[in-house]
Amino acid sequence: MKMDMAAFNFLELIPKMFSLTLFTIGQTPVTVSSLILFVLFFIVLLFLSRWVTRIVGLKILSRLHIDEGTRYNLERFFYYTLVIISAVMAFQFIGINLTGLAVIFGLLSVGIGFGLQNITSNFIAGLILLFERPVAVGDRITVGDAEGDVIEINIRSTTIRTVNNIAIIVPNSEFISEKVVNWSHGEKKIRIDIDVGVSYKSDLDTVLRSLREVAEENDQILKIPEPAVHLVEFGDSSWNMQLRCWIADPKQHPSIRSALHCAIVGKFRENNVEIPYPQQDIHFRSAIPHPIAD
Repeated sequence: MKMDMAAFNFLELIPKMFSLTLFTIGQTPVTVSSLILFVLFFIVLLFLSRWVTRIVGLKILSRLHIDEGTRYNLERFFYYTLVIISAVMAFQFIGINLTGLAVIFGLLSVGIGFGLQNITSNFIAGLILLFERPVAVGDRITVGDAEGDVIEINIRSTTIRTVNNIAIIVPNSEFISEKVVNWSHGEKKIRIDIDVGVSYKSDLDTVLRSLREVAEENDQILKIPEPAVHLVEFGDSSWNMQLRCWIADPKQHPSIRSALHCAIVGKFRENNVEIPYPQQDIHFRSAIPHPIAD
């Protein structure tokens, strides 16, 4: 009988627990039940926002003649707009109007002043990246010693997939405050320079012709602008030459550079052009003989 009474009293407490007021926003009390409904409603709207954004990207944006970075930015703008609308609808669902939201934002601003400066700077930097587009999805960039492709730009951070297939998460503020090399910004066409030294005994005309042929025989080297060969300087043991050529895809520069190196070795051997080893002259000075004591 006591067990039944305890269970009955517990069942009576459940409605009271759900109707318990946690805090008040403006003139609207927030209860346990309204808070649970807010979370559930907001989660459902987030899933709907992601689903609608995916449909818009696949059915509409993919059919437009726009580049990958622009399409990605449009999808993110559309998604963030839906998230904001979802948050407003969720607050309205539990009876909190926009005036109440202003109170929440005021509380958040106090929290930002006490320890969220880093998050705020990354958030603002993320908006700058999406609007100004110094870095876009699909770009080949170099950050520090890492080279890779931008695969995702979020509000707080950007994800880079390196050439070694390693994902690097970079805070957005680093793209604004630090030096970033973007191989694909604006026009994708880039110039690569191949440095090589040849012996002073070599025929210079043969060297110039050989390097031009190396560039002309590679299908990935652009014809316009045409490749150029320069004698950069007179080194200690060699003429320091430089082959300058243009490629269409910056992501291919390591493999193209390797192919040019291999072709230069083969072409020089074919034409008897010597690539000298580093040389160093050593002068020996004979010791002064000491007088031998009797």
